[in-house]
Amino acid sequence: MIVTLAIRSLLSRPVRSAVLIGGFGLGVAVMAVLLGVGSVILEQARAPELRGGGDVIVGGTSGRLSSARFVLATVVGAGSLAPRVAAAAPSDRADLYLVDSDGEATAVRARAGIPSLERALHDPETSGVSSWTDTPADRAWTSANAEEVLRTMDRFHAVPDVPARSTSWAEWLYFNGRTDAARFYLTFLAGPAGPTGRRTLGVRLQLERAGVITSFADSIEIEGADLLAAAPNVTVGKNRVRLVGRDYHLSLDLPAESGRGHVTGDLVISADLGRSMPPLFIRGAAGWVSGYVVPVTSGTLHGTLQVDGESIDFAGGAGYHDHNWGFWSGVSWQWGQVQHDGLSLVYGRVHPPSDAADPSRVPGLVVALGPDGPLGFATDVTIEETNEPGTNRPQRIVVRGRSESLAVTMDLSVRQTTITETRESTPNQPLDFLQLRADYRVVGRAGNQPLDFSALGSAETFRGR
Repeated sequence: MIVTLAIRSLLSRPVRSAVLIGGFGLGVAVMAVLLGVGSVILEQARAPELRGGGDVIVGGTSGRLSSARFVLATVVGAGSLAPRVAAAAPSDRADLYLVDSDGEATAVRARAGIPSLERALHDPETSGVSSWTDTPADRAWTSANAEEVLRTMDRFHAVPDVPARSTSWAEWLYFNGRTDAARFYLTFLAGPAGPTGRRTLGVRLQLERAGVITSFADSIEIEGADLLAAAPNVTVGKNRVRLVGRDYHLSLDLPAESGRGHVTGDLVISADLGRSMPPLFIRGAAGWVSGYVVPVTSGTLHGTLQVDGESIDFAGGAGYHDHNWGFWSGVSWQWGQVQHDGLSLVYGRVHPPSDAADPSRVPGLVVALGPDGPLGFATDVTIEETNEPGTNRPQRIVVRGRSESLAVTMDLSVRQTTITETRESTPNQPLDFLQLRADYRVVGRAGNQPLDFSALGSAETFRGR
């Protein structure tokens, strides 16, 4: 019926029908041309040559890449990818405003880069301008070494200007290491600034032998500016952290926290940048912030400790080092790490105070790093903790992480729990801080590598008192 009506309309008014058909045809043709031109323009806009040259552009998931020096040194400058990279250069974009003598402002979109590295990518803009040369600041990118990258990752942070939260600021360097015979947990922690600007800097060592933990501690006061200028090199009396090349040198001379006893000794944890995790920041309302970086997810350990005449040898052991900072009133977290045959897995989730963010909406994180660098990560993470019957202590923890690059399940059987009462916790629910030693059962996939192993690892969590 519709076809018959169309034929009769065409025959009864042929001129009008021809004009209508021609108009539709012209409209379709114009649209096809515009779509084709738009596709070409979009393709050209994405072309690496128009953004400074090269074949691959690396960026952050939310725009700017916040750890570009780390990526240059570890992802494209080391590991299995390094032989395939001919040249790599950082670049940044920003809006500038030119103001003439009449006060008229003109917006200019500017791009900055490192001249020598841009030329290595055959960038047409910089190649023809011989006066564009590297500055001393540029050389931090062109000749960055492992110590510079680690020191930048491991720097201390000025206390943000948030008066309502300032008394809960803390920042610390955390180390742990283990052998078959012993294990240690070491923390250098700086508290908030006092009225004079001085900060309390403390050191605490927990040493585990035969299932028994002994604690040692000391503290001093230090100028906040001195701490920021020197860290991660810190000194508390005769106790020191010194970063030399890729090695963290730890010197200890501490009395026991209670009773009699003393520990002395020197330890060295060696970092591999391919097994580092760059800084992560979580920001919330009213200036709340929490930060975390892992310079050493899995490092070699050497050295000895002497405890009341007994020598404990850590040579050939495995070491770990992370760094935390932020406002901690009302904050708790779940965290754990395990190492096995050059592979390191770290999981965690921060629970912020209710006035900073909705704790249920803060994602967790699981990261897998191998000998040559990152293997995969996931933010779709569940952490399920099951208590021992009749107690408030965790007996089992199951961590699951899922993404395109990682699918892993970690089943933790808690072997030992150390409880520390916290002075700052949620307003109506005092919390205890639990450090756990656990047997990990890990199965899944990281990148193209299957995961199936058991190993001894660490974990942390909180419980209501």
